Amino acid sequence: MADPSSYRPQTGEIPTNPGVYRFRDPHGRVIYVGKAKNLRSRLNSYFANPAGLLPKTHAMVYAASSVEWTVVGSELESLQLEYTWIKEFKPRFNVVFRDDKTYPYLAVTMGEKLPRVQVMRGERRKGTRYFGPYTAGAIRETMDTLLRVFPVRSCSAGVLKRAQASGRPCLLGYIDKCSAPCVGRVTPEEHRALAEDFCAFMGGEAKRFIARLEKEMGAAVAILDYERAARLRDDITALKKVFERNAVVLAEDTDADVFALHEDELEAAVQVFHVRGGRVRGQRGWVVEKVEDFTTPDLVEHLLQQVYGEDAEIQGRLPREVLVPVEPSNAQDLAAWLGGIRGAKVDIRVPQRGDKAALMSTVRDNAEHALRLHKTRRAGDLTVRSQALQELQEALELPVPLLRIECFDVSHVQGTNVVASMVVVEDGLPKKSDYRKFSITGAAATDDTAAMHDVLTRRFRHYLVDKTAQVETAELVATPAAGANGSALASGSAADAALADTTTPAPKAKFAYPPNLVVVDGGKPQVNAAARALEALGIDDVYVVGLAKRLEEVWLPDSDFPVILARSSQGLYMLQRIRDEAHRFAISFHRQKRGKAMTVSALDGVPGLGDSKRKALLAHFGSVKKIKAATAEELTAAKGVGPALAAAIVTHFSPAGAGGAPEDAVPAINMTTGEVLET
Repeated sequence: MADPSSYRPQTGEIPTNPGVYRFRDPHGRVIYVGKAKNLRSRLNSYFANPAGLLPKTHAMVYAASSVEWTVVGSELESLQLEYTWIKEFKPRFNVVFRDDKTYPYLAVTMGEKLPRVQVMRGERRKGTRYFGPYTAGAIRETMDTLLRVFPVRSCSAGVLKRAQASGRPCLLGYIDKCSAPCVGRVTPEEHRALAEDFCAFMGGEAKRFIARLEKEMGAAVAILDYERAARLRDDITALKKVFERNAVVLAEDTDADVFALHEDELEAAVQVFHVRGGRVRGQRGWVVEKVEDFTTPDLVEHLLQQVYGEDAEIQGRLPREVLVPVEPSNAQDLAAWLGGIRGAKVDIRVPQRGDKAALMSTVRDNAEHALRLHKTRRAGDLTVRSQALQELQEALELPVPLLRIECFDVSHVQGTNVVASMVVVEDGLPKKSDYRKFSITGAAATDDTAAMHDVLTRRFRHYLVDKTAQVETAELVATPAAGANGSALASGSAADAALADTTTPAPKAKFAYPPNLVVVDGGKPQVNAAARALEALGIDDVYVVGLAKRLEEVWLPDSDFPVILARSSQGLYMLQRIRDEAHRFAISFHRQKRGKAMTVSALDGVPGLGDSKRKALLAHFGSVKKIKAATAEELTAAKGVGPALAAAIVTHFSPAGAGGAPEDAVPAINMTTGEVLET
């Protein structure tokens, strides 16, 4: 690693003009490309205080050994040059939106003598018309359906030559999914007309063809040619099926690409719907690792830069309108650059209302699902789980394998309804049967560190109690029973059976298996509180770490500096998933408890009165007011209410009792809606 001070340029040497800069490693490779409105201000930010930089920037600055810059005339030129260099050098510290595959297009090779319909990927070819992109399953189904109505050749050049040489068509020709121009069933001109109709239908003229077939079907019925009418009916059904698959979502003159993204601290998922003629013609998606600390506008800018920098130059499909979730950085310059690629104006807009905003919401839902699916697949892979556990063990320098990990999180709203959760992961997979909830009251609910100390104390106190009970039970079973003369009873004797009958069975162990690692949601204060709780209980074989949410730093007890895991580390992904699951579990319990606290009843404080008997009283008397006025003898008439409980109720509502309340007090209301629940 190079010291940034060893290659830091003098401040006076750096111009204040707009420009593009490059960081290079000791081998001369470009590892980062960036642009700036003011080169001096931007570059000085990297060297002013390297120790205070965020982890990724810190790693980049120390991995580099030199920096160079190029002055340009405007911000638009800096945008163009930055994209050119990112595409040329592929720097490892720049955000790169990677797709796991190229998306297929439905292509018609109109440049050939006998046009061919096929699925194509990659670069566009001259003389070929493209439709899409589609998903692989959808494009095959669409192509198979349309070939029965427009029987255009779909065979390869080799199959075509063999059919011409033998004078016999291929299988598709026999089943009427090809017009067989290879053997002269139709002329090349007639076959080209079929291909033109195929392209017209895919281009949005479906209604014209459906109307024409319906007219032909009516004519066939008129002359009693029912076989032809049935074939035409099936063709119409097939065309409608394809036509309805591409439902109209926007005005029919709308050509737009609708982008949306869903992101977390480490990754972002992007989805785009390609709308042509008001219909969704295709969909694409990417997942990107956030190597840089980009804001959402920065991510949108780099997304459009990469997608259209490649697809527009190679495939030429940039639309008139680009809809994005937030306005990208340098929106005007970016629109000008895209307009130069397209050769016409390109509008970059953020939809606020109407059909476009509704479609944007749908695309966003797809992006959220894609990111969740991406994380689930990574978590479910055995190799990845093993790698994550191994990375964690090595990074934290733990002497034991991480067979069981428990994560704790505290949840509350301004100190009210304080709860905590415990989630368990064994062998990298969640074990939901071992999840636990904790309600926190009293002094422990004053702050997060006290709550964390209380939760860890309660959890491991249970573990110690269960462990002691198991040891005592095992010792009792293992010790042979003595007879009246002090001799041991023989195995299998009647006395041995009597001993087995009188031996108390061991209670079901709730916390008998301790974790190897405890993860707390928080930084240094929460970690130290958890460590103190374990130390007070005398537990020294359980290790504790904390995951701070802002920068994803891993904190160890009594450490002044956090452990920084690589942003692409599988171990960090696993810690994140465990922490997020603990947070979800705690939030759900907090909401449940808060919801119950919203509804209060005057009967809640009666000792010995549970939910079922409270309902029985209300069903018998009709209101809390009548229950208050009832005598003990009258109360016993309600189902399940005995003399002792009736006396307790009377005492509770007497002026001297704990529940003595003024008659005009509202006994039971929903604090959220104000609805009177009991009167």
